[in-house]
Amino acid sequence: MSRVRIFPIVPGELVVVASGKRNSKRKRNSHVAFSRSSWQTRRVIIGLFPDLATNGGIQCAGRHLAAVMTEFATGRGMECRLLSLNDGPELQRMSVGAREFVFTGCQGSKARFTAAALRAARRHAKLVVAAHPHLAPVAQAMRLSAPRIKTTICAHGLEVWEPLSPVRRRALQRSSLVFTPTRNTAKYVVHQQKVPESRVRVLPWGLDPKFEEMVAAASPPALPTRFPSGRVILTVGRWASNERYKGMDTLITALPRLLLERPDLHLVAVGEGDDQAWLEGLAEKGGVEQHVHFFSGLTYPQIAACYAGCEIFALPSRGEGFGLVYLEAMAYGKPTVAGAHGGAPEVVEDGVTGYLVEHGETAQLVACLDTLLRDPALERSMGARGKERLQRDFRFSVFAKSFRRLLRELCES
Repeated sequence: MSRVRIFPIVPGELVVVASGKRNSKRKRNSHVAFSRSSWQTRRVIIGLFPDLATNGGIQCAGRHLAAVMTEFATGRGMECRLLSLNDGPELQRMSVGAREFVFTGCQGSKARFTAAALRAARRHAKLVVAAHPHLAPVAQAMRLSAPRIKTTICAHGLEVWEPLSPVRRRALQRSSLVFTPTRNTAKYVVHQQKVPESRVRVLPWGLDPKFEEMVAAASPPALPTRFPSGRVILTVGRWASNERYKGMDTLITALPRLLLERPDLHLVAVGEGDDQAWLEGLAEKGGVEQHVHFFSGLTYPQIAACYAGCEIFALPSRGEGFGLVYLEAMAYGKPTVAGAHGGAPEVVEDGVTGYLVEHGETAQLVACLDTLLRDPALERSMGARGKERLQRDFRFSVFAKSFRRLLRELCES
């Protein structure tokens, strides 16, 4: 008569193996038990994201995090689970360069997102990376569910420059680590959110590999239709009424003085938002509507072509936590005019790769643009130095190496 042995695999799950004369059956069942046990005990790292499939700097940074997390987990025999709050509910596949990753969206349902995160945390989770401070409370709930899990939060910029809500702030304070793309934002995390300095790390973003490929191509992509001929100042951003800190209005008010000596000068604005009509009215009021051109809905190659076709890139913003658009301009060797605020001064070196101006200071902006427009040799030298700095400090490979090191420290500690 056969004896029955019961092997516990995980709490609440049992595998029954019969032992008797038929050794092959026992071996086969034992192998099944071992395989299931191995699968169930694989360590898991989890990524939480606001969204991944839409455009924007935070979304691009999130895709970079997701790609490197997947690569890191695969190399260590771990499982990587990526969850997006606002993307569609189906399983989605994306890539960053040669690095592919898959993720599941929750279609804006916070309840579904939190439930999925808690289920993932209970599966031997080692680490969770929340790609935005607003997701920190979910990461904290995961830690309560699985006390051994480490929680890591990414803070981008503007969202932590003022005190967060009490719930989000406490979750940030209780995290294992907070990382930011600049020292400026790290300072706000310490002083505004009261996170201990020892648990804050700076991790600069890198240029997207797809953009690197387009820059390295033998010929630039084709310019979008209606791109103006002549001398072009380019700006790229989101033109929304609640994001007027970008400084697009200052660029428009600076244009009349620059046109006095340069009637062939144009301002090209690439982006979308509900503020475009207001900006168009501002251009009409200043008499420069024929020299201001708005482009929306462009493909990534068309945006790259705009960088290649411009003479100067300018975004005199006071609210950039980092500014991936500055990297894109630097990749094409363009001098950059940025705001002397936030994280931009850590990307654009004043007087070396471009100029920094105070937000809203039209006279200062005019002076900097005029200096560059008067001296093509200065434009070229500043652009070349910007490209050199990009190659040294802001390539995707540099970011990926630093992030892998961070993941390794967290998983091995």
